[in-house]
Amino acid sequence: MSDATDILIVGGGLNGPALGLALAQAGLRATVIDNRPDLARAEAGFDGRAYALAQASRRLLTAIGVWPAVGHLAQPIRRIVASDGRPAEGAAPFFLDFSSDEIEEGPMGWILEDRHLFAAFRDRMAAVPGLTHLPGETVVAQQTGPAGASVTLASGRVLTGRVIVGADGRGSGTATRAGIRRQGWTYGQTALVAAIAHDRPHDGVAHQLFLPSGPLAILPLPGNVSSIVWSERDDTARAIAALDDDDFLTALRPRFGDFLGAIRLAGDRFSYPLSLSLAERYVAPRLALVGDAAHGVHPLAGQGLNLGLRDVAALAQVLVAARRRGEDPGAPDVLDRYRTWRRGDATLLALGMDAMNRLFSNDNPILRLGRDLGLAAVAAAPALRRGFIRQAAGLSGDLPVLLTGRAL
Repeated sequence: MSDATDILIVGGGLNGPALGLALAQAGLRATVIDNRPDLARAEAGFDGRAYALAQASRRLLTAIGVWPAVGHLAQPIRRIVASDGRPAEGAAPFFLDFSSDEIEEGPMGWILEDRHLFAAFRDRMAAVPGLTHLPGETVVAQQTGPAGASVTLASGRVLTGRVIVGADGRGSGTATRAGIRRQGWTYGQTALVAAIAHDRPHDGVAHQLFLPSGPLAILPLPGNVSSIVWSERDDTARAIAALDDDDFLTALRPRFGDFLGAIRLAGDRFSYPLSLSLAERYVAPRLALVGDAAHGVHPLAGQGLNLGLRDVAALAQVLVAARRRGEDPGAPDVLDRYRTWRRGDATLLALGMDAMNRLFSNDNPILRLGRDLGLAAVAAAPALRRGFIRQAAGLSGDLPVLLTGRAL
């Protein structure tokens, strides 16, 4: 059995569906191949995944018709507070405190749970002509050539198209089958993730506390609930993950602090190892990579999904423009436009987060003094503050059309 489309998208996480929607709305036929069952991620209950969506990412979701279904479920980020400290000692006196009042565009971002966002993507994919969603299907082989590309599914079905897009994560089978190697390293850190209920309101403030063993992010969710991403050294994280819920909270409290009052778990706990993983190439013949398949980064600053959506916006714009000019969207010079647009920016940001994590994940007194003085200097300079805020909101740089809120 053979099925033809324009763009074959391997990976049904979030970047794959976002790309499929952007392309289909612009008149291309797209197929999203998702190895998970259709309802696997839309069940009730916090599952550990919540995203810090930058202002620009919200604009993209609006442009592709997803945001109207989830905007009321998202928590606006009205302030971002970054501080340097030690467990049980609180934050250092030098810190960054950014407010959305310092820019004209509104909140710097929103925190939204994966289960809500994926459900909205699933419903939107079903409603847009030209987009096919294939849940529960796995790609086992792919081929590219001068005339086009094809993928073979485990079910035996063969799909043909003009371009294959790998949106299948850090262990991208699409990249491996194309002979694209990866560079990277582990951090010796594990992220402990949980939803935490607290007595006091968070007022839309996102906290990033840098501790010697790794950063602790406290991200506001709707109501008196926050999502934590707590990075610890691997051995310590394993021991904490093995604790029962009460002992887990006992270990968390000296790091979390009491500024939100009494805390308690509001769902299950999760953990995953942290690493940097960069694809050596973003494109190959009739093939492109987006999201974690191109660059798996440290969760510091919550930029992973935002980076992926920037890839999506750039690649969609390149492919749609090529088709409208009568070009083959899989031609090498077309895909190279995407590589040129995205690889330098994404790599620079990934390595920047890597350097920041290394700088702050230690207790060297000289480094502590230098970084605290640096944070104080940024906090005191209005131009630097505004630049940091606009960067966090995804409003700086060469923005593709979708990141401005306009459809292609």
